This record gives sequence, C-alpha cells and structure tokens, in this order.
Amino acid sequence: MHNLALKHNKIGGEYISVSVSTRDVNMVLAHCTNDSFLGANITIPHKELFLDVVDELTEEAREIGAINTLVKQDGKLIGHNTDAYGFIKPIENYIDDLHGERVIIFGSGGATKAIVYALRSLGVEQIVLVSRRPEMYENNGSENIIRCSYNNWMAYADDAVMIVNATPLGMTPNTESSPVPDQDIEILNEKICYDIVYNPRQTKFLKQAIQAGGTPIGGLDMLIYQGAKSFNLWTGFEFPIEKIKSKLDEVLPT
Repeated sequence: MHNLALKHNKIGGEYISVSVSTRDVNMVLAHCTNDSFLGANITIPHKELFLDVVDELTEEAREIGAINTLVKQDGKLIGHNTDAYGFIKPIENYIDDLHGERVIIFGSGGATKAIVYALRSLGVEQIVLVSRRPEMYENNGSENIIRCSYNNWMAYADDAVMIVNATPLGMTPNTESSPVPDQDIEILNEKICYDIVYNPRQTKFLKQAIQAGGTPIGGLDMLIYQGAKSFNLWTGFEFPIEKIKSKLDEVLPT
C-alpha cells in the first residue's frame, strides 16, 4: 500500500515490514536515527509499548493511550495515532445517527482505545465494551463506558445503533468466526455493523449483518484512511486513495 503511494508520488524509498519482539525496542530506535528514516507504523501488540520511548506524543495519541505511527521530525521521534481518523472516515454519513446514542464494541486491544476516542469525539453517549476480561480495559475518562462479558452483552443490544467488531474474529484464516452467535444475528437488524477486519473484505460478521438487515461497513476503508494520514505525516504528499482501493480489491479475498 505505502510502496504504491511512494511510487505514485515519485518518491525514492521503501516501506518494509519488520517483525520485532518487545526486547527489540532499542534496535528499532537505533534504526530510527538513520538519516533515510522518515517514519514507521506500530502494530499490535506494541502500540502501548512505544508510548514511553518516543520523544514527544501528539495530544491525540496521549489521550488515546496508543501509538500506531512514528514520525521523525527535527531529529525527534513523534508518536501519532491515525487509527481514530481512519475509523471515522468510513462512517461520516452516519455521524448524526450516532450522536447521543449507544455503541457496542467487541474487543479491548490497542485499536479499541482509538475507536473509543473516535466515538466520543462524535458525541456518542454510551459505549458498551465487550471482552473476555472487561476489567482489564483501562481508559481515562471512562465514565460513559460499560464493561461486560460475552455472556451478557445482549442486554445492551436493543438500544444500540452500532456494533463494532474490534477483535481478530473472522480474520483469515479463521473466516468462519464472529463475535455474534448465529442464533442471535437478528439483533443486528437496522444497526450499523462495523468490522475493522479487512481480510477477507466480507467477514462472517458482515455477512450476518446483511442477512439480518443491518448496514455492513468493512475494515478496508479504515485501513486505507489511517494509512493515508500516516503517509501524509511522513512525506507531506497525498495518498492515492482510489488507486490503493483498486489494488487492494485485486489482492484481498472477498
């Protein structure tokens, strides 16, 4: 995705994937001092780890409590979070529907923190956070968050306008999994059903939403828009969104 954007803008460079453990942080930081380094993306499970090692945090990254983008600026390493921006872009047409309402989120990882931040910025009144260990989720200003387990989330579902899957359930190769049991999919009727999983493009959760009469929103656009903002932070150039969408449509399974 980013390599295509570099080529499109005629920028000499390369975006590479590097698998690291928590013990490799110093190695990563050493690489960041290279003159040719512009920035990096940080993925699960390291989004919180890098909070304490960057030189500066944007206000958004600090409030979210997670970083997904590193930018080298004037010799300093700045921690950003573009996940919230990426999450909001695909649902801009539904902002009025969300204001003052309840949203259910499955999952409590680094992505969830950005989603909670995004939903609060849109004026969502109440967020129901569903996870295996709901007591483990920590977020500042959590007075509008209800934590519950998979055993009792249905008690909050009737009045929710949107349900978000922020777990890996449904991701390749486990494409037959979903946070919503098959016998309960009628609860998705007339709800916005947002799955941040993008591989495959149509997850089981989204298929359930279609079957039940909900509004499905896949994770591919979130991936593209968060990447577009990261790319602009690194290079100052625009991200060729439509070209990227077309390419990903070719390579990602439906």
